[in-house]
Amino acid sequence: MSNEAKNSKSGTSSLITKPANLECKNLEEYLKSRPPDALEKLYNYPAICLAVYRELPEIARQFVIRILFIEQAIPQAVVSSWGSQVYAKENILVSSVLTELGVWRRAGLTGGLEAWELCPTFKKNLKVALLGGGRPWSMSNAMDPDQKSRDIEFLDAYSMSRWRCVLHYMVGAGSSKGMEGEGISPDAVRILLHANLMKRDETDGSPVITRQGFQFLLLDTQAQVWHFMLQYLDTCEARGLDLAECLSMLFQLSFSTLGRDYSSEGLSQGLLTFLQHLREFGLVYQRKRKEGRFYPTRLAHNITSKNAVPSMQEDGSSVQDKGYIVVETNYRVYAYTDSNLQVALLGLFTELLYRFPNLVVGVLSRDSVRQAFRGGITADQIISYLEQHAHPTMLNMEQAINSKSALPPTVVDQIKLWENERNRFTYTEGVVYNQFLSQGDFNTLRDYAQSIGVMTWQNERTRTMVVTKNGHDDVKRFWKRYSKGGS
Repeated sequence: MSNEAKNSKSGTSSLITKPANLECKNLEEYLKSRPPDALEKLYNYPAICLAVYRELPEIARQFVIRILFIEQAIPQAVVSSWGSQVYAKENILVSSVLTELGVWRRAGLTGGLEAWELCPTFKKNLKVALLGGGRPWSMSNAMDPDQKSRDIEFLDAYSMSRWRCVLHYMVGAGSSKGMEGEGISPDAVRILLHANLMKRDETDGSPVITRQGFQFLLLDTQAQVWHFMLQYLDTCEARGLDLAECLSMLFQLSFSTLGRDYSSEGLSQGLLTFLQHLREFGLVYQRKRKEGRFYPTRLAHNITSKNAVPSMQEDGSSVQDKGYIVVETNYRVYAYTDSNLQVALLGLFTELLYRFPNLVVGVLSRDSVRQAFRGGITADQIISYLEQHAHPTMLNMEQAINSKSALPPTVVDQIKLWENERNRFTYTEGVVYNQFLSQGDFNTLRDYAQSIGVMTWQNERTRTMVVTKNGHDDVKRFWKRYSKGGS
């Protein structure tokens, strides 16, 4: 190798990566992310076992209930025979789900047959949840009738008011005061920061919303609360709380009766602290901290249920039933609302023109929609939000023209076209190699990168090449061997 080749250098730099989107895990995905020993600890609580069983796919529930009372392993061939061969792929998928959740595990039978058996801890506590027995839930203690009982309408109004405090704080829509004059708690702010829904501004240190925060605001209430509570559970140990104990109580609340009061007597100190945090977020109502009773709200009742009843407005009507947005073919948006929060949400992707006591007028413009894209909101999220809150008049029009969307097709197509304008380039993470002192060195390294399939781009004239991040180590090792061999 010549001296020129010996002194050649390769420079590296990372390409721009696309910002991460908000990852909203459901119960199944959350449990799959836990290590096996943690799952074993969680399944010591019957409420968690019952919640997991309730959220399993229908075929999986059939498998579990069939072998729940069988005290021996069941051959896998027998389990497979319970379903038609037409659904063989579904059966394999269900088996994978049950295994990853730690609900059942592989076992061996005499003769080398492979079999399934329910994990003992899950099996024992699911029986307790379904048949009774075990220790009673401490929150089910008998109490005297509440002289100041609260009805469902009050609980719905209270819970939504408390939850809106969190959303108002994120979007900066005026005051964050709730119906009782309480603002968002510092604990809720810490969770928003931990979840990367907000971050500290580099100049003054004040919390500002992030890309994931914009996406969070456009989720439905049930998904928002569940994601928020998952982030809270991630911080349980740092707070000195027991994760399994808190998750068990959260599921107990989801099995509770809406409008009924429950006892807080006998709860551990950790659960009493957890209860106060749930009170701040609107999942339970309690008049006083030291009062021995509390009322679960609809936010807690619906937190994991697939068939959740929609949250309610202050007037007792369903959020899902109150369509208030009209979108016209000229991109005008009319929102019949007096809610500061709803107006602020519309302002994320529309240019607001006029505001009246019960009506807001805006327009979907290229600049306003692209501003939302820069904040992390996608075209599908904007369209979904407008469809979800479409006025009944628009729904009737949609039925008349047999369209798949309640929105005018021209508006839907234009929003997607504006997004496609930003997606002309695909960003991939890679490493740049340049400053080769000879054409031979460049050609040798380029040919090697192409041979192992890690070449992203190359320019022979400027002696510059880009390889994938995963292939960087292989290319770097080859370059070192090549350099030493030519020295």
